[in-house]
Amino acid sequence: MLFNSYEFILAFLPVTLLLYYLLNGKRLAVAANSWLLFASLFFYGWWDIKYVPLILGSILFNYTIGSLLSDGAGARKGVSRRAIFVFGIVANLLLLGFFKYVDFFITNVNSALDAGLPLLRIVLPLGISFFTITQIAFLVDAYEGLVEERNLLNYALFVTFFPHLLAGPILHHSDMMPQFASLRTKVLRYRNVYLGILLFSMGLFKKVVLADRFSEWATAGFDKAGTLTFVEAWLASLSYTFQLYFDFSGYSDMAIGIGLLFNIRLPVNFNSPYKARSIIDFWKRWHITLTEFITTYVYTPILRSFGSITFANSLAAIFVAMLISGFWHGAGWTFILWGCLHGTALVLNHYWKKRKWWMHPALGWFLTFNFANLSFVFFRAKEWHDATKVLAGMFGVNGLMLNHSLAKIPLLAKLGEWGVQFGPWLQGIDGKDETWISVALAFPFILLAKNSNEIAEMLKPSWKSCTLAIVTFAWALMSMSTVSEFLYFQF
Repeated sequence: MLFNSYEFILAFLPVTLLLYYLLNGKRLAVAANSWLLFASLFFYGWWDIKYVPLILGSILFNYTIGSLLSDGAGARKGVSRRAIFVFGIVANLLLLGFFKYVDFFITNVNSALDAGLPLLRIVLPLGISFFTITQIAFLVDAYEGLVEERNLLNYALFVTFFPHLLAGPILHHSDMMPQFASLRTKVLRYRNVYLGILLFSMGLFKKVVLADRFSEWATAGFDKAGTLTFVEAWLASLSYTFQLYFDFSGYSDMAIGIGLLFNIRLPVNFNSPYKARSIIDFWKRWHITLTEFITTYVYTPILRSFGSITFANSLAAIFVAMLISGFWHGAGWTFILWGCLHGTALVLNHYWKKRKWWMHPALGWFLTFNFANLSFVFFRAKEWHDATKVLAGMFGVNGLMLNHSLAKIPLLAKLGEWGVQFGPWLQGIDGKDETWISVALAFPFILLAKNSNEIAEMLKPSWKSCTLAIVTFAWALMSMSTVSEFLYFQF
């Protein structure tokens, strides 16, 4: 089930909220949490019910491992805590690896050895990357004595709470369980309802009205066009960059908004990353909870494994961590290259910072944004050919074509002598004037406008803010001619 679907907005969410607060109103907290768990599993199973046993099995396994780590039962039977911990981590990685990477490895073995092994063609279960690393973080924290969980219902709810289940944010047990246990979450709070509806409406608008429109031009450029001219290639790449921005930002807003309807504050996961003036700053703003996970559970262990903590070792750990991040995003060499590019950029940025070299903020933004845009070409491309096709156009290999109407201007017409062509200049991306106008207008929006969280904190319940929420929600609802998945669902 998708947040941007009629069945979710008009049926699932209202019914889930109503029964949750009715049960809490009768002081049936366990029944209310059980209902919320059932609703979350129903939400997950709507896509494909056969994967519900998978997530339930994962939850039961990790809860058991966490309990063994917390109470030392394994040690009393002669099994060390470290052995239990390693077994739990490896089992989670094997589960994720089987569903997400086995066909990737088979394909590469076939290419390298001409082995002819058949592909398993396994369908990736929705959210497996997110609920797996959420539980890996729980096991690490349990092993280090930072958390423990004695209640299976509470643990299952922590993992499956539907606003975050499919695409984050990545949750920490220590942040969430006190909220589920608090009596303050059991009573309907009108300010949270107001903020939740406002954030959900803004997120829905970003997804349905903005992201899905940019996706049409990005899809045409990356997947359909044979070649792209200079303008077409740049508009295609920027369309995807803005599609990803509004899609992920929209999902994050909707997830936080839904959480607030249940009086649960999910962590901020997206903070105007295209305002970043360095790639370090970019990763402090983009997928914030993933950055925190990588820093705590990937980068830090890698750095410790080097023995001595030196600047050179920290740079090496950063590069390896980003390489792993790229592979986590997708089973493909394009994702690995994307991780390699960002790892290299972060290493250079940290070296620049250590040397205390200066750069004008405007130039820093220009380099950061264009690096992100270029790297997203590999993030989006399904095959190497798609990436090289777009990049070739962006670097002018296929020439420059302008709108045929510009040929009527004598000064511009002379550009024809320099190889500039005039004709259907946006045909390769199925574009019109709306395309370049939308891309142009997106820049001041992402650079100057306050983000959703800032707006939500700034606005107080009033007729004006309620009208804003209603208009935004209605506009988005009327624009839902088709239902499209969020981009991060594929990860």
